[in-house]
Amino acid sequence: MEITQLKIGELMPRFPIIQGGMALRVSTAPLAAAVAEAGGIGIIAVTGMDQEEMRMEIREARKLTDGIIGVNIMFAVREFAQLVRAAIEEKIDVIFSGAGFSRDIFGWGKEAGIPVVSIVSSARLAKIAEKYGAAAIVAEGTEAGGHLGTDQPLFDIIPAIRSAVKIPLIAAGGIVDGTGIARAMKLGADGVQMATRFVLSRECSVADAFKQMYLKATADDVVVIPSPVGMPGRALKNNFVNNVINGLAEKARNCTACLKSCSGQYCIINALENSRLGKVQEGLVFAGKNVHMIKDILPVKDIFNRLLRELKEFKE
Repeated sequence: MEITQLKIGELMPRFPIIQGGMALRVSTAPLAAAVAEAGGIGIIAVTGMDQEEMRMEIREARKLTDGIIGVNIMFAVREFAQLVRAAIEEKIDVIFSGAGFSRDIFGWGKEAGIPVVSIVSSARLAKIAEKYGAAAIVAEGTEAGGHLGTDQPLFDIIPAIRSAVKIPLIAAGGIVDGTGIARAMKLGADGVQMATRFVLSRECSVADAFKQMYLKATADDVVVIPSPVGMPGRALKNNFVNNVINGLAEKARNCTACLKSCSGQYCIINALENSRLGKVQEGLVFAGKNVHMIKDILPVKDIFNRLLRELKEFKE
């Protein structure tokens, strides 16, 4: 299958592959820069960072590559507006935003000449985002890791969203190989966003215990659990997840009010940070539905080479 050209505003990556933003500090400067250097778009996930840490990550990524670097800023975070404005001041290439919807961000992006991409899971929200000035849409299906905006499969929502908007459509959720990329493009996607595949890269800086959970995961290990953010989340089974499912997770303490709205059911920031640091039984390991299909840890460049080869060889 031929590789398509993705254009987001004036940005034209060599390959139509975007590395999804993964909090908490799963996708930081080293991973984002490696993806950008390989010809995709690298994304720094900002959730859990303050403005200064985000600025440092952007600057570090710029030292490592001249490629396209973006940020993912969840609307649900309390410092949303301040983080967006700080990213703009750093002259970030592109801003991705989901977990809620901001109308203001499009005006801020337009004023600065920085494209804004909305992460949505329905044709209705896609049309609203296009109306307000989104440069592209990420259509995210239920197969995605982390917080979910729908219970509908990706390949079911792509056609509806494709027919609803004229701007570029980027497919996300459960895509881990070139075959998945090809199938999304045949349905009308202009590009793809992949997160889970890039956790199992050499450049992803999470603890080895985190990566080993991915490598050992079976299809039955992936579950959907409640999140204090107010959206369900897809994660791997472990002691912490079992406690969440059974209502035994420790309630949030010493809250810093990092989110605009939080149930306090447990502290998601601490849960995600524990896993990143290797305390995987005490934390939340977000993962996409098809994590069990990934069997190796590779440099980002090798991941790209394999994806592009599989895409080229795809035959339905």
